[in-house]
Formats: sequence, C-alpha cells, structure tokens
Amino acid sequence: MTHTHPHHDEQDVSAHPHPHHSGGGAARVPQAHEGPSLPDARDAAPDARDAAPDARDAARIAYLDCFAGASGDMLLGALLDVGLSLDSLKAELAKLDLDGYELEAERKRDHGLTGTKLHVRDTLQAYPARHLHDIRQIIEGSTLSDRVKTRGMAVIERLGRAEAGIHGVPLEEVHFHEVGAVDTIVDVVGFVAGLELLGVSQVYASAIPLGSGTIQTAHGRLPVPVPATLALLASAGAPTVEHPAQTEIVTPTGAALLAQLAVFERPAIRVRAVGYGFGSKAFPWANALRVWIGDREVSLHLQHDEVVKIECNLDDVTGETLGYAMEQLFAAGALDVWFTPIQMKKNRPGVMLSVLSPADKVEDLSRILMRETSTLGVRLFPPAHRLKADRRMREVQTPWGSVHVKEKWLGEQRLGVSPEYEDCARLARESGESLLRVMNVARQIAER
Repeated sequence: MTHTHPHHDEQDVSAHPHPHHSGGGAARVPQAHEGPSLPDARDAAPDARDAAPDARDAARIAYLDCFAGASGDMLLGALLDVGLSLDSLKAELAKLDLDGYELEAERKRDHGLTGTKLHVRDTLQAYPARHLHDIRQIIEGSTLSDRVKTRGMAVIERLGRAEAGIHGVPLEEVHFHEVGAVDTIVDVVGFVAGLELLGVSQVYASAIPLGSGTIQTAHGRLPVPVPATLALLASAGAPTVEHPAQTEIVTPTGAALLAQLAVFERPAIRVRAVGYGFGSKAFPWANALRVWIGDREVSLHLQHDEVVKIECNLDDVTGETLGYAMEQLFAAGALDVWFTPIQMKKNRPGVMLSVLSPADKVEDLSRILMRETSTLGVRLFPPAHRLKADRRMREVQTPWGSVHVKEKWLGEQRLGVSPEYEDCARLARESGESLLRVMNVARQIAER
C-alpha cells in the first residue's frame, strides 16, 4: 500500500495580517486588476451552471500563466480572484459528502501583486484513510453535474495512476494521505466546478517552471520535482522551463489538473479579466499563478508563427544513432524530424536529417544534432512564416474511460477530430480491446 505525496502548501508565511472571508463569507473576493466584467459568471446562483456551458459561452477560454509554479490552491485561488463567487464555490463543494474542512479566501499582496490566497482549513482531529474507490464514491455519489464529476474523477485517476506507477502497486491500492485527500478533493473538484461556473470551455497553460533540490515527504527525502509531478507532466508532454527555486513549486495536484485539463500553448484571446492565486511559501518573488479569462479570438481564422528548417547530411551513423537523435530532438521541442535517403560523395548512400524548429529553439536543436551525430555543422534555412489551423483539445467518455481528442478548427468550423494515441493505447491495454477499436469509438463519439 502506498501513500500519495502530501499536500505541500500548508505553511502560513503572511508577513502582515489580511482581511479574509470564511464560512459563508462574501460572495466574491474584490480585486482591481480585471478587464471588462465577465457576464453572468460571478453573479450566477450556485446551481445556475450545473449543465455544460451553452453555445454562447463556447468561445470563453482560460489561460494559466504558471510563472512561479502551480498547486491546487493557487489554481483555485486564481479563479476566485478573477471573479468566481466564493458562495457559489462552497455551494458546489457542499454537494459532496465530505467534511473536515473550511474554506477561507484571503486578500494578499506580495512583491507588488495583489490577489487571493485560498486556505483549506482542517477541522477534524482524525481523518479516514481513503483509497481511489472511496474518492470515486464521494464524487460520483454527489449531485454535481455529470461534466464536473467526469472531469474531476479523470484528474484524480490521473494522479492515482502516476503514484501507482511510481510505487509499483495497483491503482486501487493507492492510499491518499488522510488530510491530503480532503485537500486534493476540494482543490480538484473546486477547480473543475469553478471553470464550469465561469463558463470556461477550454483551458490553456504556459510552460511549467520546475524547481530543484530535495524536499521531505511521507516517503522520505525526494528530489524536486517529485516523481509523481514529473510523471504527470511527462504524461501530457508538458513543456517545462528552469526556475531558481530550490524547492517544490509545482505539486502533484497542480500537475494533475494541468496535465488533464490544459493545452500547453498560448491562444489568441481577447482578455476580459485577470486574476492572481497565491501560494503559501515565501520567496524573493511573487509566489503566484495568473489566470487570464477571455474570449477566443474567432476573427483570426489562422494562427501564425515562425519556423526554421535545420539540415545536415550524414553517411557514417547507424540507425540506432539516428533514432536516438530523433528522440532527443523531439524532447527538446522540435516540431518535426524526418530522414531523407540521399547519395553522397564517393557514391556513398547517406541520410539527410531535417528538423523543423521553433524560431527560439534553433541553437538548442543545432547543438543536439552536433552532439548526437557525426556532423560538424548544420544548414539553417531562412525563417518561414507558418499558418496553422486552430487546435482545440477536449475529453470524451468512451466505454473504457476518458480520451483526449484533438480538434481541427478553421474559424468556427470544425474540420476534423483525432483521438490522442497515449490515452487510447492505455485504455486498450487495460481493457484488452484492440487499439483500432478504441480509437474508432473515441472518434465516433467526438464527431457527434
């Protein structure tokens, strides 16, 4: 039996007292860094958005700027700061058969930024041990909307799979840390329900900053990022960036929410409101996560970016070397990598290795080519302007579990759907169904 990593963000590092809302506090934490108001979202009655967002909200999106990290309470605090009603959030969470906590939303100022710090206060002396089936019963037995139940359980199961894989135990044997289980349920269900209350139909996220060093956990001292966090980010192919923090700044709960719900790119968005959710740790910088809420910029039917083609010719490397180089290039951010058979000097058959690179990764990818192959140099072609159809991600429920589906859009016209291979392959392995059947069923459901 294994325990999930305990909730990390418990310490109170406020240097000065701040007013806060608790219990049945004010319906909204006031803030002053927003654009035009979000119609209907913050004034909605607690049950007003039990159903999925309707067509008029289909273009409302959220962008999560994780410049200092991400945790469940930072994500939920940011939604409160951007306009989510605290009373409505509490009403949603009250639909769960879950006690032992109180919510407090505190106004906080840190390094020139003002936002909201969410506190999940423990109110019991002892908490029951919970496994995945216990949490599933709490969520699925609630009166939450089907969409919130489905998305919330998908996040919890993703977190559980990461822990199970690390500790080598079956998913149902993963033991959620007693207090941490309450925090995790509140953070996950609260965030998913908050998106619903705000009418957000799609979530995007920035690259994820990762700290370094080690931290003490229930399993002993572990490296940062902790194994569960790294496994979760890897499962989503999330881009990461370096950060000076010598401690954990992205928690497993935060990573699970991002991996399950977000597309890791910055969309064309007409920003309507901005909010900041604070963590508890003290740093020489603002320990916050920023959320932008706005409308999808539907007038931009095609997205634009710049790409550079990198090439080199090789006649003395093995297939294994080429395959490894391709893996390293993709891991470092290459958009595409391909091999072309060519004829080289002295009648030698060779390979031209071509890489399509984002404009800001040309040097990094060129170094990988020179490190992992025998080439002494590379050719760079002038930057090309690339036009892209809009890509949207959403979840669909199949008979075997949830699958992420990539949708191709041109303006408001959907041109195609493509189920994510990793999700389909996992469900095929778990169920014994063929991969082809799982992918076909997922595609049919997505096209309805």
